[in-house]
Amino acid sequence: MAETMKRWEMDEIGRQFLELRDVPVPQPARGEVLVKVKAVSLNYRDKMVMENGRGLPLSFPFTPGSDMAGSVVAVGQDVDRFDVGDAVISTFTPDWKDGTRSGTARTPSYKTLGGYYPGVLAQYIALPADWFVAAPASLDAAQASTLPCAGLTAWFALTCRGCVKPGDIVLVEGTGGVALFGLQIAKLHGANVIVSGSAGKLARAQALGADHVIDRHNDDLVESVLKITGDYGADHVLEMVGGSHLGRAVELAAVGGHIYQIGALEGFEISSPLMPILLKDLTVHGIGTGHRLALEKLVRAVDQAKIKPVIDQRYQLEDLPAALDRLDQGPFGKIVIEMP
Repeated sequence: MAETMKRWEMDEIGRQFLELRDVPVPQPARGEVLVKVKAVSLNYRDKMVMENGRGLPLSFPFTPGSDMAGSVVAVGQDVDRFDVGDAVISTFTPDWKDGTRSGTARTPSYKTLGGYYPGVLAQYIALPADWFVAAPASLDAAQASTLPCAGLTAWFALTCRGCVKPGDIVLVEGTGGVALFGLQIAKLHGANVIVSGSAGKLARAQALGADHVIDRHNDDLVESVLKITGDYGADHVLEMVGGSHLGRAVELAAVGGHIYQIGALEGFEISSPLMPILLKDLTVHGIGTGHRLALEKLVRAVDQAKIKPVIDQRYQLEDLPAALDRLDQGPFGKIVIEMP
C-alpha cells in the first residue's frame, strides 16, 4: 500500500479554497477500519458546506463529502464488524443507529460526515467500523455511493415515516438524486407516482416509471395534481423546495396525507396556510436522512428488487470543480466522483 494519497482539503470556507493535496495514508485506530475509497457521490448539501459552511463547526483543514463506497483494506484492534476485502458504504449520520436521533429540543443533533465530522473525498479514510454498512452486492461502487444520503432520505421518508402502500399517490418534486430514488422506491411499493420537473427531463422520468408528469415551469402544480387525481390529491409529497413552496404541498395533499420536508432550495424559513393542514389532518415530517438500520434495510431492498440508482455523470477525483459546476446545473440523478 502506498504511504501517501490524494485528499481534497480547504483551509477556509469557499470553493475557491479547495486544494487536492498529497497527505499520508491514515492508519486505523482501535475500533476503526481503513477503507480504500472507490467512489464518492455529491449532494447539494456538500456544495453548500463548501460555499458557506452551513453554520457547521468545521475543523480545518476540512475535507468535504459524506457519501462513499469502497473496500476495507485494514482493520484496527477489536473490530469484528468487517473483514479485509469487505465492500462498504458510509453512514451519513454515524451516531444515529436506530430509533429517534440524538439531541434535545434546544440543540438537535446534526453530526454528519463532511460537516461535524471529516469528509470522504480522499483515496483512503480511517473511521470507526460502526460508521459503515455492507454495500449492496448488485451495484458497482459508483452506484452504491449514492445510497447513504439521497437513497436513504427517500427510503426513510416513504417507508419509515409515511409507510407508503400499494395504490397510494406520491408526488415527487424534481429529478435530482433524492427525487429519483423517491420515484423508484414508491413504484417498488406499488404506488402511483407523479413527477414535477423541467420539461426536458420528464420523458426520462416516465422511462423510470412515473405514471404522470408535470412541467414545473409551465403548469400550475396544485391544479395539475388535483386534475390528475380527480381532486383526491397526493397521499405523499416529497417536498424539495422549502420556503413558501410548502404551502403548495399543503394545498395539493390528500386528506390524511404526508408531506416530507426535505429540501430548502428557496430558504430554510417555510410558510403555509394553516386551514388545509387542520381540515385535511396533514402530517408534515422533517426528514434529515435516516438511521443506520434503515440504510441496511435499503441495501437489502436494492439487492432484492434490483434498483439501479440514476447517475447523471461520473468524474475523476481531480475533476471535483467540474463536478460541482455540473451540480449547479441541476443534474438528472447523482453526480459521482470515481477514484483512480
